[in-house]
Amino acid sequence: MDELGGGNIHAEKSGVAHFVFEDEEHAIIQVRKLLAYLPLNNFDPVPVSMDVSFNAERQEYLNKIVPDDPNRPYDMKEIINILVDNNTFLEIHEKFAQNILVGFARLDGKTIGIVANQPKVMAGTLDINASIKGARFVRFCDSFNIPILLLEDVPGFLPGTAQEYGGIIRHGAKMLFAYCEATVPKITLVTRKAYGGAYDVMNSKHVRGDVNLAWPSAEIAVMGAKGAAEIIFRKELLAAEDKQKLLDEKINEFNTKFCNPYIAAERGFIDDIIE
Repeated sequence: MDELGGGNIHAEKSGVAHFVFEDEEHAIIQVRKLLAYLPLNNFDPVPVSMDVSFNAERQEYLNKIVPDDPNRPYDMKEIINILVDNNTFLEIHEKFAQNILVGFARLDGKTIGIVANQPKVMAGTLDINASIKGARFVRFCDSFNIPILLLEDVPGFLPGTAQEYGGIIRHGAKMLFAYCEATVPKITLVTRKAYGGAYDVMNSKHVRGDVNLAWPSAEIAVMGAKGAAEIIFRKELLAAEDKQKLLDEKINEFNTKFCNPYIAAERGFIDDIIE
């Protein structure tokens, strides 16, 4: 019976439940907290809190929070909690599709919606459930005039037959459509990887992102350096005597040219590169 239904199953597997609480008291407290972020209806302005503070001491930590090794994970929730007003991030759908984070927070007392890849889970790739979760949240924010901040570190869509047979293209398009359709202010910050089609759907300039920023650690490209080198220079690698040496050279060349945000900025896809 537990496998068929129940709160935990629907919060973790099906995505039907957004929250699970121990008892009625906790549920009431959290519902009050949730409603404090939302306007009464779609014509009202978003609520503003006068209790405003942010963690000035931890701002410097943002300069070193992204690891030098592009394959090492880090916790995107840390970045969110440093950027927004203190103790205001309320995560929605916490147990479902944990490779993407969605939730409400406050910036200078004003409600915003946050969508963020989570490098700690599945390297932050987009799969079917993450696409559905992200798209639904974006459309909700748009319905109630809540501005959206997107934090991006996405190496691509999750490969595999289960994703292809399940319609990853169809479900991934929901995210694309949600951002194209949204009329609220949409700001994207690329913290590290922004690869391929997943970069496109995550509120890129190509789908009408309003302000697109990048940290110096951002990598904006079609794919990672190794995969790109193996495809682009396939013939040369087959003919080379020392394949590994040539591959390493081409990887370094690709890294130098594309694994930084400056080429994208030159072409107008990034508005500014910030610390």
